[in-house]
Amino acid sequence: MNAQILDGKAYAQERKQKLMEEIHSLKSLTHEVPRIFSIVTGDDPASYSYATSQQKTAESVGIHYELKIFDLHSSQKDVLKLIHELNGYNDVHGIIVNKPLPANMDFKTIINAITPLKDIEGMNVLNFGRLLLGEEGIFPCTPSAALELLKSSGIGLKGKKALVIGRSEIVGKPMALLLLKEDMTVTVCHSKTIDLPSMTRQADVVIAAIGKPELVKGDWIKEGAVVIDVGINQVNGKLVGDVDFMSVRPKASYITPVPGGVGPVTAVMLMSNALKAFKIQRSII
Repeated sequence: MNAQILDGKAYAQERKQKLMEEIHSLKSLTHEVPRIFSIVTGDDPASYSYATSQQKTAESVGIHYELKIFDLHSSQKDVLKLIHELNGYNDVHGIIVNKPLPANMDFKTIINAITPLKDIEGMNVLNFGRLLLGEEGIFPCTPSAALELLKSSGIGLKGKKALVIGRSEIVGKPMALLLLKEDMTVTVCHSKTIDLPSMTRQADVVIAAIGKPELVKGDWIKEGAVVIDVGINQVNGKLVGDVDFMSVRPKASYITPVPGGVGPVTAVMLMSNALKAFKIQRSII
């Protein structure tokens, strides 16, 4: 058996088309489109590159995107001042803070300064709390993208065993909570887990998000399991995931590739969150 590929690029294109149609329809109704403001701090090229990618995705679906770059001499106070201003603007519907931040800035302080309805990354403590309580809200983009791809496989999730490898605030923890909302039985493993391979063999669904290149091997996987690889690692100039794709694919029923799996969908989920924020602020939903 060779697992079917869950093609993130193709799925992202489908989602973008639907977003574009809905935004066009809303523009006819409200004479507005969602407007998001993205903040880059410092001189990290990856941060700027990601912001540029966001802009292309936003513009492709009809979302207005603005970028503010703070140089290395800027302070956390400068960033917070801008966020407080943006919170008060009725025509700004979403705010993004790109990582990494300079050493003189604290991500949690900055992200929690964003009013929850404009926190389209879903990282504000109030949005995280809504997820913890099983309520509806704006949730982190990468785990949301992983869940979307998992659902696209068409397998039933209710009652199935899911294993999340990784416990970060950005992916692992919210991923576990999203799977619980789907009535799955969820286990979270991490770098200190004893006998990770045997834990993995029990899972119907494996979400790998621990940041270790090709950690998950084929003999760890239960026959027919669905494997979602969230990892992005550079090895000898090549992008690889947290899953050893070549050894895992013969055991799994569905698998995401790296690159081309969760990544493309993540960018679209950010825009989906922007649309959701716009609709909530305009009392459309």
